[in-house]
Amino acid sequence: MAENKTTPTKVSAAKYIDALEDPQQKKDCKQLAKMMRAATGERPVMWGPSIVGFGTYHYKYASGREGDIMIVGFAPRKNQISLYLTCDIQQMAPILAKLGKHKTGKGCLYIKRLADVDQEVLKQMIELGIEEVEQKHSVK
Repeated sequence: MAENKTTPTKVSAAKYIDALEDPQQKKDCKQLAKMMRAATGERPVMWGPSIVGFGTYHYKYASGREGDIMIVGFAPRKNQISLYLTCDIQQMAPILAKLGKHKTGKGCLYIKRLADVDQEVLKQMIELGIEEVEQKHSVK
């Protein structure tokens, strides 16, 4: 079975965020890090070269594939910030309607900047994602 590509590293998440070139994205990522740390009680850890993650849980799929991954996290990208809430994003449709300007993927939420969204709604989504993970998986 293939190894997971996204694994924790020893790189400093704070240094990674501080090195971001876009000043607005750097400011937003610092705020997201505070928000996710408050919600999880965990320190940020770099997962791979560009994902800032918080907490860890073990998953196992029906296929037999299993591994460890962050509970919540984010990754600054060129034109947006990807948020990994490890929950079924589509089940959050009523909350997403209140969030503000965003896009969704299969399991990700994409925002351009924090000012585009209601941060209280985002905090609620982060907390709901954490609750879902805690109910379904073994949280470390």
